[in-house]
Amino acid sequence: MIQAIDSAVNAISGVLYQPYIVPLLLVFAGIYFTIRTGLPQFRLFRESIRVVSEKPVNLGATSSFGALMVSTASRVGTGNIMGVSTALCLGGPGAIFWMWITAILGGASAFVESTLAQIYKKRDSDGSSYGGPSYYMQDALGQRWLGVIFSVVLILTYAVGYNMLAAYNTQDTFSGFSFYTKATPFVVGAVLAVLFGICVLGGGRRLTRVTEVLVPLMGILYVLVSLVVIILHITSLPQVFGMIFRSAFDFKAVFGGFTGSCIMWGIKRGLYSNEAGMGSAPNAAAAADVSHPVKQGLVQMLSVFIDTLLICSATAFLCLFSGVEPASDLAGAAYVQRSVQAVLGQFGPIFIAAAVSLFAFTTLLGNYYYTEGCLRFILKREPGKTFMLVFRLCATALVFLGAVISAGFAWDTADLLQALMVIINVPVILLLAKPAVSALKDYEAQRRAGREPTFCAKDCGISGTEFWQK
Repeated sequence: MIQAIDSAVNAISGVLYQPYIVPLLLVFAGIYFTIRTGLPQFRLFRESIRVVSEKPVNLGATSSFGALMVSTASRVGTGNIMGVSTALCLGGPGAIFWMWITAILGGASAFVESTLAQIYKKRDSDGSSYGGPSYYMQDALGQRWLGVIFSVVLILTYAVGYNMLAAYNTQDTFSGFSFYTKATPFVVGAVLAVLFGICVLGGGRRLTRVTEVLVPLMGILYVLVSLVVIILHITSLPQVFGMIFRSAFDFKAVFGGFTGSCIMWGIKRGLYSNEAGMGSAPNAAAAADVSHPVKQGLVQMLSVFIDTLLICSATAFLCLFSGVEPASDLAGAAYVQRSVQAVLGQFGPIFIAAAVSLFAFTTLLGNYYYTEGCLRFILKREPGKTFMLVFRLCATALVFLGAVISAGFAWDTADLLQALMVIINVPVILLLAKPAVSALKDYEAQRRAGREPTFCAKDCGISGTEFWQK
């Protein structure tokens, strides 16, 4: 039965990733938002670094940095290692170039969707805020039914697709060790499920505290090891970049079979890694306590760059500088571990296994964080304790299940569900670009006047908001 479901999922996914559907949507939206907002990825990069360090407006509220860490916890995960390895092995070195393009263009899409989430966020009973794409679909677009569909798809994507994939990739990193047996996936799945269950049963605040510590730590360590590999093989720099660009612009190979090309793998794995345009990060962005919506838009734009341009590139260079040739039979953990072993010896695979475990754990937590807000939107109230207990236990069981399923089913399910999120969210943010652009103009006008920007929706001609009336 699983094989039949996987075949159906793979067939639908193959249609959605044809060049005229998901790739076209992502590229068109990225170019459109880049032009309409005046190249914020470059022009406001420095400003994004400034605002990420700001403290929340109210003591004890979620800071920009806290919201960034939750969204980065979801973005920075096994996709940065396994996803990049898969893209290299199945799409060739040129896939990395197209991952970079996806991130650069996607930064503008991430800015718009997260700014919109801030503009249309709701005030909670304790004074904090919440929101996301479902809320701007309801309040700005006037289509609650679409918000409900999006919420359902998001829950399926993160609690099922992405979390099962993260669990699978974690156990897969141990497959190269001598102690790996048929029982290993079950053991790894059980450990991950128990740790995940402990955290989610502790509530959302604990998720933020855990990710604020683990995300920066694992990211820094991973990049440092990659830098060591690059420095040890610095003479290979021209060769590696030549390989990436030659493969990226081998248009005969690209258009001869688009679904298996470097462009397609770059877009697929770039989207899985940075999630720009999917509508996931806005759920975390809406919780940030900032004085102006644009601040969190800039912060989420920065998160895309951290994810793809820094950490995904670290994996790509770690592999390509090692001299180990990518091959289809090495896709996944095997290629990364063989690459790092060629440079760092037996320490390499151990380090990768530890890194993937940390990446996966924070991914599981960050992914789950998004689902509770969507449940609240669907039910139009705070879910009951019994309901949430059952939901959290089901989410925990799915983590265990992910560790014991096949690679094909794990990847195909995640690819299909993320494509559905793009198809729903991107057309919506294209329609709702005006409020985000108006907010950006207001923010920049205040900065030019030497003021710390504050926001009032009425002053920007924006209606339908709840949080920003004063």
